[in-house]
This record gives sequence, C-alpha cells and structure tokens, in this order.
Amino acid sequence: MSQPETFMKSLKGKVAVVTGAGRPKGIGRASALRLAEHGANVVVTDICRKYEGDLAAYGVGDDWAQLQGVVREIEARGSRGLACQVDVTKRSEIAACVDETMAAFGRIDILMNNAGTAVGVGPFLEMSQKQWDLSLNVNVTGMFNFCQSVIPRMIDGGAGVIVNTASLAGLGAGELMCGYVTSKFAVVGLTKAIAAEFGIYGIRCNAICPGMVDTDMGDSEYEFISQMEGISIEEARQRAAEKIALRRQCKPEEVADVVAYLCSPAASYITGVAMPVAGGMAQGL
Repeated sequence: MSQPETFMKSLKGKVAVVTGAGRPKGIGRASALRLAEHGANVVVTDICRKYEGDLAAYGVGDDWAQLQGVVREIEARGSRGLACQVDVTKRSEIAACVDETMAAFGRIDILMNNAGTAVGVGPFLEMSQKQWDLSLNVNVTGMFNFCQSVIPRMIDGGAGVIVNTASLAGLGAGELMCGYVTSKFAVVGLTKAIAAEFGIYGIRCNAICPGMVDTDMGDSEYEFISQMEGISIEEARQRAAEKIALRRQCKPEEVADVVAYLCSPAASYITGVAMPVAGGMAQGL
C-alpha cells in the first residue's frame, strides 16, 4: 500500500507491544512490521514453547529463533525491536516483559493483544475441559492479564492505544466452534468495557475481527474443515472463498494495515469498536 511519508511515520517515537508475533504468516508479525514501518519501536512476544500432554496436538510451532528474526525485520525497517518469551496465561512472564520494555524504552504507547489459540474448535460434546479452559485462558484471560499490566503505564503516559484481536467469530456464531466463539465474543466485550472505563485517561481500545486470513492458524482451519467435511484442503479453501463477497482470503498484511490505522492519529476518535476485516463475509448466527 502506497502512503504519504507523513502518514508512514505517524507513530514515530511510540513504543508498541505485540503479542503472538512469532508465526511466519501471522497477523502479529505482519502488524509488528507495519507498526515499525510507521515509525514505532516494537516489542514482540510469543510463547516459544509447545503444549504438552493431551493438548500436544494443538502445539504451537513458534520458537525463540523465529521471534528474534522478527526483531531483525523490525530493525531493518529503521525501528528498534525487542523480543520477549511470554505465555500470556502467566502474569509473572507478562510482568517481566513489561519491566524489560520500560527499562529499554521508558514507555508503552500501544498494546496489540494478538496471542490466541484455536484449541476451542471442534464438536461441542467432544470438547475436553482442558480445551475449553485453554481457549478462554489464552484468548480472554491473557488479554486481561496484559491490559492490567500495561494500562497503568499508559495512564502515567497520558494516553494509549489497545488493539485486541477478536474474530468474525466474535460477532456471529458458526457450528463446531463453541469454545473459540465464546472466547472471541468475550474479547469484544472486554474491548468495549476497557474503552468505556479508560477513555477518560486518553486510552482508546478497539478490536479487529478478521474473517478467513491466509495465516498459519488459517491453514489449520482449512485442514480441520477438510477433515470434518471429507474434502480436500484446496476444496475447503474454495468453499470458504465462495462465502466472501471479495471471493478471496485476506492477507495478514491487510489486517496489519487496519491495526496501524487504529493505532494512528487518524483514528483518534475511534474507540470501543469491533471492526470486521472480512471482505464482506457474513458474520454468522
């Protein structure tokens, strides 16, 4: 996307924290790089470890080397970067990341709560308690934890912007997604509640609600659809595209453009919004 230089550097001097930024094709990585292109210094986090036991099948593929690679990409865009290994369900790891960020940069202006899991997808009656708990703990409680740690810093700084990654599944329900849908509806509620309570401090909070995005998690979703419906992965992709007005999946960079806009002065009067980024795809029930 071609943009004037004044807009490209609209976040110069700001410090952003982006969670869940380690995936090569992820929304988090794309958003971190876009924020850097707009002038922000960016701290990227990810869990950098795999799930264990009966959740191992849902293990994450991120690793420390990948996350450090994102830092190098940020620095190649002329901004400063920092990587932190953070499990968003562990408040101690969040606190350590916030402390390290403040020591390195002295401020936090932007928080993008992007870390999430699709472990809550599947037949409702077959969902285990561990799947349900992990879905809510990562997708909702993780955001709660990070917001509680960062908002006091934003209050001290006189302003701030929070962008939470929800989903089109947070605006309408589809079948075989109960845990995921529940968690993403909660993200939208959390976003609006924070916007209402902290607007007085100059803190804006909005949610993005992506539809079908060409990410690593999106690839897993097509695999799930193909297994459930007995079709090929390519057929699953095609069927998904047919439900979208623009007839194609979204690129992570297109979501990142929306994130950068919501973080910029151009969106200075927008708060409490759950914004679909779905190419005209229906929201569901």
